[in-house]
Amino acid sequence: MAGHSKWANIKHRKGAQDAKRGKLFTKLIREITTSARISGDPASNPRLRAAIDKALSHNMTRDTIDRAIKRGAGGDDTETLEQIRYEGYGPNGVAIMVDCLTDNRNRTVSEVRHVFSKMGGNLGTDGSVSYLFTKIGQISFPKGTHEDKLMEVAIDAGVDDVIKEEDGSFTIHTALETFGQVVDALKAAGFKPENAEVTMLPSINVELGMEDAQQFIKMVDMLEDLDDVQEVYANADIPDEAAG
Repeated sequence: MAGHSKWANIKHRKGAQDAKRGKLFTKLIREITTSARISGDPASNPRLRAAIDKALSHNMTRDTIDRAIKRGAGGDDTETLEQIRYEGYGPNGVAIMVDCLTDNRNRTVSEVRHVFSKMGGNLGTDGSVSYLFTKIGQISFPKGTHEDKLMEVAIDAGVDDVIKEEDGSFTIHTALETFGQVVDALKAAGFKPENAEVTMLPSINVELGMEDAQQFIKMVDMLEDLDDVQEVYANADIPDEAAG
């Protein structure tokens, strides 16, 4: 049987393609600005630190990040955005969560519901699938990374888990509270993450066949293409050939 990849572990592969879209940087800046309203200090604001690390993973410049922080922390950003999470099901019962930042709740729910309906899914009530997920820090390293040294530094930094994926790459899981210090420790030891972000880890995964996997990926692409959608999380296991 062909190998499968968990959706949470292959999202950063899509990042290189998504980075070609101007929308990605717009969404990253929006998250940084919104997070900075709480506090402009990444050391005391885990959400802001996670937003910065994700932006850096996508090659956003420090100047752009600093301007977004200043705009949010200084109150110069007059855009009022509401955080909303939608939950539901996709192909073959895959649990999907959609995190949004919006200035128009009616528009956002209409657009999200349209995608779910068009792709054969359905929106659920609050809490219908979120209980399956835990918020964690996730840090990815490419195939060829020195395994023993990575393990040593990661364990010393207090990570929750180090996973060697089937393709030889590595995924590190850490608590949200220690995410920033773990990333700093790994970088200080000479390891450059391919991707570093706060994500939602599912407790169980749903394995998809090729047809369902292709429909699921199309559904996620449609959701991510919506201006108000910041993140899409799911508990799908996808055939490697579908993940591409």
